[in-house]
Parts: sequence; structure tokens; C-alpha cells
Amino acid sequence: MRVALYAGTFDPITNGHLDLIERGARLVDRLIIAILRNDSKQPLFTVEERMEMLSEVVGRFPNVEVDCFNGLLVDYADRIGARVLIRGLRAVQDFEYEFQMTMMNRHLRPQVETIFMMTGESHFYTSSRLVKEVASLGGNVSGLIPDNVVPLLIARAAT
Repeated sequence: MRVALYAGTFDPITNGHLDLIERGARLVDRLIIAILRNDSKQPLFTVEERMEMLSEVVGRFPNVEVDCFNGLLVDYADRIGARVLIRGLRAVQDFEYEFQMTMMNRHLRPQVETIFMMTGESHFYTSSRLVKEVASLGGNVSGLIPDNVVPLLIARAAT
């Protein structure tokens, strides 16, 4: 069974993330979307809220699961039997960071491969950080995040 892992903060999930999830799910038998528990990032949504949002969005994919983890990504991948990490790229800046992380992951767990996927062109400029900023300033985030997430983000950004 080919198991892949797509990890991130997903605070909140964007349509760019969803694009990668849809495409990644077609490549493997089982795709696990994992939220890193990272208190230093000060997310807008709790891990539990993000897991609930993700579960609702990816529920239509029978081979996709949602989970969370602490610690090193490659240790978590090893625990769940994932041999592939899926990472999304939007721009050159993403590549530099992702390249460093991939080299460190390879050093720690050489048996875990990383696959880079370019986000779809319609989501190239979308990031969770930017979507949160737009929402906090009263901008329209429809079309940038899944429909079920829009009212949750608007309500949270207003507080």
C-alpha cells in the first residue's frame, strides 16, 4: 500500500491546499493530511478546529484521512508507514525553504521520499497567512478557501 503524508498548519485550509490534496489522493492508496501541533506559531484556529474543517472538506475522498502530530515529520511518517511526503510549491521562496527541509528529512530518514507538487495556477498567490489578513480587514475570501470555512474564518477574524 502506497501511503503519503501531506503535513502543514492548515490555518485555515485554502483551495490551494485542497488542489494538492485532490491531486495527491490520486497518486497513492492512502493520503494522510497531518496538522503539526506547534504552539509557537500562534494559529487562529485550534488543532481540533482545523481537524474538523479538514475532515469536512476531504470527506468526499475515500482514501484521505486527517490527523495531527507532535515532533519531527519524518518520525511521524515512520510511525504511520508513510514513505512519501507531499509538499506544495508556489514560488521560488517556497522552494528554498522546502529544499532545506527535504535535505534534513533525507538525512534523518533516507527511506522517506519527498514529492514536490506545484499548486494550480489559480491558487499560486494564495496562502493561509494572506487569506487571514484579507479576512481581518473585511475583504472577500470567497473562492480562496472552501465554502464551509468562509463563515468560520470571517467570524474568527472579526474577534
